[in-house]
Amino acid sequence: MSLRYLMAPPMPTTAFSLIAVLAINGLAAETNTAQPRVKPGQEMTLDQCLTAAVQNNRRRPASRFAVAMAEAQHRQALAAYWPNVTLRAAVERLDENPNFIFPSRSIPVPAQNITIPFGGSLPITIPGLGTIPLSTFQIPEQSITVPAQEVILQDRDSAYASLGATWLLYDGGMRKGYREQGKGLVDLRKEEARRTDLEIADSVKRFYYGSVLAAQVHQVGKDTLARMEATLHLTETMYKEGSGRVKKTDWLENKVMVESLRSMVALLEKNEAMARAALANTMGLPWNEAVKPADKEMPYKPYAENLDSLVSTAYQFSPDWSRFEAALRAVEGAARTAQSGHHPKLAVTGGLHRWWNASDGGMATEANREGWTVGVGLEIPLFDGFLTRNRVAEARAQLAKMKEEKILLKEGIALQIKDTFLSLDTAQKAHAATLEAMNAAVENRDLNTRAYQNDLVETEKVIRAQLMEALMSATHYKARYDHIALQSQIALLVGTELINRIEGAR
Repeated sequence: MSLRYLMAPPMPTTAFSLIAVLAINGLAAETNTAQPRVKPGQEMTLDQCLTAAVQNNRRRPASRFAVAMAEAQHRQALAAYWPNVTLRAAVERLDENPNFIFPSRSIPVPAQNITIPFGGSLPITIPGLGTIPLSTFQIPEQSITVPAQEVILQDRDSAYASLGATWLLYDGGMRKGYREQGKGLVDLRKEEARRTDLEIADSVKRFYYGSVLAAQVHQVGKDTLARMEATLHLTETMYKEGSGRVKKTDWLENKVMVESLRSMVALLEKNEAMARAALANTMGLPWNEAVKPADKEMPYKPYAENLDSLVSTAYQFSPDWSRFEAALRAVEGAARTAQSGHHPKLAVTGGLHRWWNASDGGMATEANREGWTVGVGLEIPLFDGFLTRNRVAEARAQLAKMKEEKILLKEGIALQIKDTFLSLDTAQKAHAATLEAMNAAVENRDLNTRAYQNDLVETEKVIRAQLMEALMSATHYKARYDHIALQSQIALLVGTELINRIEGAR
């Protein structure tokens, strides 16, 4: 009996995560089935959006099912430690009763004289002669024929039942290797699920403040358009009254700018609507839903953590790092399983059986109707064409490869955090600079507008000042958004546990 029945199914070598993303101006969009609807134009805070995303986003159930699959595979590996008990039953009917034929044969008998012992005699009656006592008589040579004999072995109707058990006692580390693979896969899937949660939180936060940014930029466009229309009306009045400083060409140039700006405002309105739809879709709501952010402005909070401590502590919480360590443990288990192919396997077997048959002769005897068996099975690998040796070499090479990749991943995570941290520092400086530029642009626009009303500056200068204010305002709002998005990126890289710990220590 082969002992390989206890070998667990191979661990999957590829992982399969279906991720859908939603796009708005280059970002991707995920499509979900019908979810609880929200009221049109409903305002929601960031915390409410995150809560809705946790409840409705389809990526979370998908990642949870991946964890459940890995746990089931781990339990499959643990099943090899238990005895394998099987109950079998069957009923059968043959076309005829099984039989056995003893063939006919002839038995030769040689000629011989038979003497009555002790002087006795055997009376023989011969017609016409009477009774003659004989003490000796002769048997001639002859042959005795035995006809063919048919023996019925059993009745053609039978019923069978058996209970068998096999328990693997020693396998050279095979089961332990499969157990380590299963546990590593479970930990890997859990880290992937945690990363999914972090990615959802990151997406919702970026889309939420992206919607706030779109609303602010749209408002800047509308305000600029309103001021440009007022300037256009003033320009028309000034050139018609014939002040001499403002000409019709100035009015026409102003009108071209106003109408161009009007088309841009229409595009900004569309971007704001799509940003809200993208936020709703990221939260797990249908495509025809839209969520309006409750915040009207983006908050700004300086980020002043130490880069070295951030990198050193991130290895405790980074889902990428934990996921790689889990994969490394699974590969170590695969190497142990491959190594077990060099070792023997030992198992204890046993069973009970019962046979029901109407016949009481042939093979259907009382001794054959029921019984039990107990045995010990041993399987020793002698030669397999170097298959096991090469499996071990492959597993060890893969393990060595992953250990080298672990060093690369460690450096890669540090570089990612460093890049994001430096970008965050740049965003903070850009925030301060654009804030100053925006305030200066607002003041410059106000001064030029009042000077234009008094016919002290050219029309072109007024238009340029208004456009510069709009540009600087949009640039500043974008710098704020970048600062928030980079903080969210750090939370994604190191995990929310680290951020909560840092904030709780303050």
